[in-house]
Amino acid sequence: GGATGPIVRGVLHSQARGRQVRWAVAYPPGSSTDAALPVVLVLHGRSGDSGQAFGSHGLHRFLADAVRTGTPPFAMASIDGGKHTYWHRRADGDDPQAMLLEEFLPLLDQRGLRTDRFGLTGWSMGGYGALLLASRVPERVSAVAVDAAALWRRAADTAPGAFDGPQDFAAHDVMGHLERLSGLPLRVGCGRSDPFIATNRALVAALPRTEHAFPRGGHNTGCWNLLRPGDVRFLGNHLAQASARANRGWCAVLRVAFARGGMPRGS
Repeated sequence: GGATGPIVRGVLHSQARGRQVRWAVAYPPGSSTDAALPVVLVLHGRSGDSGQAFGSHGLHRFLADAVRTGTPPFAMASIDGGKHTYWHRRADGDDPQAMLLEEFLPLLDQRGLRTDRFGLTGWSMGGYGALLLASRVPERVSAVAVDAAALWRRAADTAPGAFDGPQDFAAHDVMGHLERLSGLPLRVGCGRSDPFIATNRALVAALPRTEHAFPRGGHNTGCWNLLRPGDVRFLGNHLAQASARANRGWCAVLRVAFARGGMPRGS
């Protein structure tokens, strides 16, 4: 328990989704709402919305507890991705993935958050969406932690409405292209009675460096809450490591530039 940090909420007119969407950013305790922190995008599950992350799922409380006990601070940002878009461009033009990259991250950057590299987390549909986005832009992703990711091996097995047909599934098939995730810090959690346990285990087997936790439980927040303290610590630590590497790289550039008698162009 203990105090949580501030939460900022707003509305974005998303051209990528063709509608108004709500968003929210949760900061750790003691942080200002313009702090230059790394950020984790939170992708909600099917039939959900941005309000769940810091409402019924209480991720801001897990963030506060983790930072209070030594996890490097970061912010968490949630946005409306649609009831069953599965976080990719759909036949009707709704494109929540483009919204994240082209609209939401720039908005977070304007608020002062560090968005050149970011983390990803999500549950169920959002877990799938987080893995899909990480596989598309791995160079921008510092770490991914997912709970009960909605993963399928075949189009015929998918949930109704998750894809626009077999071609849409093939174009957005995470399990068929796991090599795209092979270099990323990845944590996977899933309850042992969850309908997605087999594919989540298969993902971990294919990417053996993946941190994982498979507790007793099903496809529900009771199980996911067992996983979230580990998720938040994992994300915070890897975001901090990525920032430290970026700073060392920039310092090396400066040292070379000064040795040559000037600053690098563009600085």
